[in-house]
Amino acid sequence: MPSRESQRGLDWFIFFLADVQTGFGPFIAVYLTTQKWTQVEIGFVLSIGGIIGLLGQVPGGAIVDAARSERVVAGWAVAAIGAAALAYALWPIFPVVTLAATLHALASCVLGPAIAAISLGLVGPLAIGERLGRNARFASLGSGSAAALMGACGYFLSSRSVFLVTFILAIPTLLSLARIREREIDIAQAHGEVKREVPDKRATSIVGLVRQRSLLIFAGAMMLFQLANAAMLPLMAGVVTTRSSQWAPVLIAACIIVPQAIVALCSPSVGRKAQAWGRRPLLLLAFASLVIRGLLFATVRDPYLLVMVQIFDGITAAIFSVMVPLIVADVAFGSGHFNLAQGIVGTAVGIGASLSTVLAGYVSDKLGSSTAFMGLAGVAALGLFMIWLVMPETRRRA
Repeated sequence: MPSRESQRGLDWFIFFLADVQTGFGPFIAVYLTTQKWTQVEIGFVLSIGGIIGLLGQVPGGAIVDAARSERVVAGWAVAAIGAAALAYALWPIFPVVTLAATLHALASCVLGPAIAAISLGLVGPLAIGERLGRNARFASLGSGSAAALMGACGYFLSSRSVFLVTFILAIPTLLSLARIREREIDIAQAHGEVKREVPDKRATSIVGLVRQRSLLIFAGAMMLFQLANAAMLPLMAGVVTTRSSQWAPVLIAACIIVPQAIVALCSPSVGRKAQAWGRRPLLLLAFASLVIRGLLFATVRDPYLLVMVQIFDGITAAIFSVMVPLIVADVAFGSGHFNLAQGIVGTAVGIGASLSTVLAGYVSDKLGSSTAFMGLAGVAALGLFMIWLVMPETRRRA
């Protein structure tokens, strides 16, 4: 069993890392606009991050699998993100910002797998569900508190201060990481390996992992999930703005806060229920919630009621924040390529998210927002049937 110090160290590492990552959200566009950047230049920088983040998922997972210390990989990644934030603040010129965006995207590609690997290495495959629930809770609390802090800094000081705060927050992030005891992280376990008296090349083959039916089905389902989910909030924000422009910023902020609060409250329970009930019932609940959310967005007219609809977003977010690494850990068990498998699913998620906003925006422009929401609900229903009909149960017992 890992010590209390290591468990708390991981909790606070995730909390402060969520703080750091929040600084690179919508604040980038605001800051660069104040520096007299054109929208084309801002769009180019944001696109670089998105493209590298998509292409780097599988290599990032492979790097973590090859590492002998996930803590060292995570530490260097956090340091790189802190350096990128400082570059944004001090030298907001095109070459430096482009390099900083690239550095941030590359570091982010290894951080997700590294956190999951540290978690698995600490607690093992049978306790990983509850640990991932704790991870999701602290990430949600970190994101919410950082959004409030950085919003206040941007309002009372300057938009540049957001990136200085991000750089400063990298320090407690690294200090929290240092509290996780290296000797308590089982490296083989962190990579999804099992100790065998006779090596089994077939079980540890990358080709064998990639051809696993359950991994491919789950990756496909996650692509459908993001294809349905990613465009819902941006599309809804546009609808709210046209119906109630005066209160739009407050309503949109509430639509972000409500799901975060539900994730913080419910994620640990999701981890426990996943071990008690199995994975499939929770996946079905998450997809059903997404279908209902899309249908309600298509039919509800009152902008204030739309905030309440975001409760369903909280349910799906709480489930998937735990389920994605948990099911990947189930599927990749014994292969030694847990983090590579995370990269495969991450790539599918990125493809779905990239296509979602483009396709939903096109349908909304041509046929109206209600039709776009109905289409997104239909995609979510397809994912629901995919889980119901072909996804096997992956839960492992002692």
